[in-house]
Amino acid sequence: MTNPTTAARPAPKIFFITGVSSGFGRAFAQVFLAAGHTVVGTVRKPDDDEQFEELADGTSGRALTRVLDVTDDDAVLATVADVEESVGPIDVVIANAGYGHEGVVEESPMSELRAQFDVNVYGAVATLKAALPYMRRRRHGHLMAVTSMGGLITVPGLAYYQGSKFALEGILDTLAKEVRSFGIAVTAIAPGSFRTDWAGRSMVRADRSITDYDTLMEPVRRNRLAASGNQLGNPAKAAEAVLSILDTPAPPVHLLLGSDALRLVTAGRGAVDAEIEQWSQLTRSTDFPEGAQIA
Repeated sequence: MTNPTTAARPAPKIFFITGVSSGFGRAFAQVFLAAGHTVVGTVRKPDDDEQFEELADGTSGRALTRVLDVTDDDAVLATVADVEESVGPIDVVIANAGYGHEGVVEESPMSELRAQFDVNVYGAVATLKAALPYMRRRRHGHLMAVTSMGGLITVPGLAYYQGSKFALEGILDTLAKEVRSFGIAVTAIAPGSFRTDWAGRSMVRADRSITDYDTLMEPVRRNRLAASGNQLGNPAKAAEAVLSILDTPAPPVHLLLGSDALRLVTAGRGAVDAEIEQWSQLTRSTDFPEGAQIA
C-alpha cells in the first residue's frame, strides 16, 4: 500500500472548489496552487474575491474565481459549464461551501433547518451533479464534498448540522456506487475539529429560550466558543491529505481527517454496532418464517 506521506504528487489538474474565501476552501486552494494545480474557486459575494486574490501571486493565472450562490441551481449549472468551456475540463470538484448550526432541536426554528439543508445538502449535491455529465462522458474525474465527523456520529446541540452531513454522507456513498464503472471516484471528506471559522463566523446559533436545556447547552456553547482557533486540526495538512489520495487506484469513499475524528467516530460507530447486536433477536423476530431471502 502506498504511504500517503511519501506518494508522488499527481499531475497538474483543474480543481473546482466552492467556498474558497475562508476555512477549508481557502486552505485547499492555497495548497493545491502551491502544488502546481489550477483552482477555480467560488465565493458568495463579489467582495470575497479580494481574499482569494491574495493567493494568486506567482500562480501564472492558475487561480480563478467565480461568484456563486450554491443554492441557485441554475447558477451552479451555468458556472460549471462556463468553467468547462473557458478554463478546461474539471478533474476534481470539491463541494466545500457550507456552514454550521448550533441549537437543540426544540429551540431551533424549522426555517433554520431548511436553510441548513439548502446550503449543506442541496447546494453540495447541485455542484456535484453539474460536473457529473462532463466527467461521465470523459470517463474520468473525482467528486468530493466536505462533510464532517458529525456526518458519522452525533453530539447534543448540533442536530440540524449533523443531520445535513449525515444526509450528504449517504448521498455520496450511494453516488460512489453509481458512477464507479465510469471511472469516477467519489470521496466524502469528513474532518474533525480544525482551525477554521466553523465555530466562529461560519456558525448560526439558535437563540436560547428553554431553561430545561441550560445544564446541557450552556457548557457546550461556552466550550465551543473557547476552543475556536485552538482546535487540533491543521487545514493545510488536511489539504495535503486530500492531494495524496488523487490518482490512487481506489481512493476512499469516506476520508476521516484528524485524530479526534478517528477516535470519536470509531467509538460512536462501535456503540451503534453494540446496540444493534444487543437487540438483534428482536430485530429477527419481525420476519415471516417463509419470507424471501434477499442476497
